[in-house]
Amino acid sequence: MMINTRVLRRIVPTLVTLSFLSACGVTSRMEPYKQTNVVIGEGDQVVVLARKHHATHEAEEGFVDCISDALARGRDGIDVHSTKEFEDTLYPWFEPSMAPLSTEELSDLLEKPGVMDRVRGTGVRFLVWLDGSTERTSSGGGISCAAGVGGAGCMGLAWWEDDARYDATVWDIEQLESAGTIYADFKGRSVMPAIIIPIPLIARPQAKACRGLTDQLREFLTSPYGYGAGPTPELG
Repeated sequence: MMINTRVLRRIVPTLVTLSFLSACGVTSRMEPYKQTNVVIGEGDQVVVLARKHHATHEAEEGFVDCISDALARGRDGIDVHSTKEFEDTLYPWFEPSMAPLSTEELSDLLEKPGVMDRVRGTGVRFLVWLDGSTERTSSGGGISCAAGVGGAGCMGLAWWEDDARYDATVWDIEQLESAGTIYADFKGRSVMPAIIIPIPLIARPQAKACRGLTDQLREFLTSPYGYGAGPTPELG
């Protein structure tokens, strides 16, 4: 397709304007709630698990790994137990059909013969249950491409929005109670303007949700009551 320069002069400003108006970005909302003053102690470990009772809202394995790895990294890293090793050690008690859904069920589970000994053998003090997922919520626009003797090219503008929404509930195994919950909602809009060549401008709400939840979980586990609210909604 031969691109007419006169047509380009008309279309380019419009596409550039639309790109700025619909620029990719991520808005965030976090709501932490801590109901005890418990903090992680020396020798304590934390394990991050995905709730698996609802397949459509199961936290992705990659997101669980992201949180686990990020919590363990850095100068202020926390001792994180391997998710797979914990599930294997406690098999079959944390399989989808048997995993506890409440601290009462956790208490009942730990009273079963040998279960508490297995848990203590792992060194895990806190369970972080992740529930949620990242979903495509809307999309629009379009891009058309064509090729001809004079060349090839694409024209148009496409956009889509993803919503990364997760709950992180922290259970204290020693006290057999819920220490609190952190709610995170990161919405991202991506755009792809095409002027001969499509140029994707990708928002990554799941990656930002991982960073945001990790920061809050680290503070949650190392600070007592009143450790502070989550970040205010922002673009980034």
